[in-house]
Amino acid sequence: MRRRLPSLQALQCFEAAARHQSFSRAAQELALTQSAVSRQVAALESFLGVKLFRRSQHGMALTPAGADYARQVRQRLDALERDAVDLMGRRGHGDRVTLAAVPTFATRWLIPRLPRLVAQQPELVVHLETRTRPFLFADSGVDAALWAGTPQQLQQWAGTQATHLMDEEVVPVCSPHWLPQGRAVTPSELAKLPLLQASTRPEAWRRWFEAQGVEAPSPMAGPRYELFSMQAAAAIAGLGVALMPTLLVQEELASGALVVACPCPLKGERAYYLVQPQGVSRPALERLRRWLLDECAAAEVSGVWRPAAPPP
Repeated sequence: MRRRLPSLQALQCFEAAARHQSFSRAAQELALTQSAVSRQVAALESFLGVKLFRRSQHGMALTPAGADYARQVRQRLDALERDAVDLMGRRGHGDRVTLAAVPTFATRWLIPRLPRLVAQQPELVVHLETRTRPFLFADSGVDAALWAGTPQQLQQWAGTQATHLMDEEVVPVCSPHWLPQGRAVTPSELAKLPLLQASTRPEAWRRWFEAQGVEAPSPMAGPRYELFSMQAAAAIAGLGVALMPTLLVQEELASGALVVACPCPLKGERAYYLVQPQGVSRPALERLRRWLLDECAAAEVSGVWRPAAPPP
């Protein structure tokens, strides 16, 4: 059956005109005349049977339907461009997976391990994007996501299936300057220090203190950082104590830029998952999933950190 689709040129003209809110600027971008852009948009409106712009003596503006359609068209054109660039880059050979990941996990854990994937499966290309929260796969062009969260949060990510990769352990870390005597502090002493907060995990410190049986006066107070890499940098700069997943600060602990402030690790409520659209199975994605499971099984997540001297 023949598809009922508008012309690609009409969609390009409409998307540019919607983005610029101007036929003349869209024409300049596309190297067309203003009248050519106007004709293409008029033809698209006729094809759809819907007005996309309101025209007046003072200019033009998108209709509500036009604004909604412009967002959808922009996503589809971006996806078409990505697919074309990807195919040209591969010259028709090999396979690819577009993977979203929380930024710090991608830079600290995944990317250092990718050379092993390249050596084992050189035909598999992995494109990385950063995402910190659940999203709609259908609108993203992403095949799967490396995501950290609780099982309850995962259940709310509609239309997906997940593979558990590893659990998370968190531990308080800080600059050595906060421990002038070179010894770790007790949970009660730690409660009096400045606490660095993760904006995506506002309850993290409260849960940690509860697990230690300590009542902290203000466990949710302190500057907030969206990314763990920001939190680690703030801790290195001496701004306070950060509650960090151990697998994300191994390098800083090994170099001494950070030390464990209190040797009381806590298994976090969150775990790391590979999330993908439900019912979608591609050979390339399955190969990546198996490789991730092997890497996580081999990783020494627990016991990689070394605390400062224990409190007397």
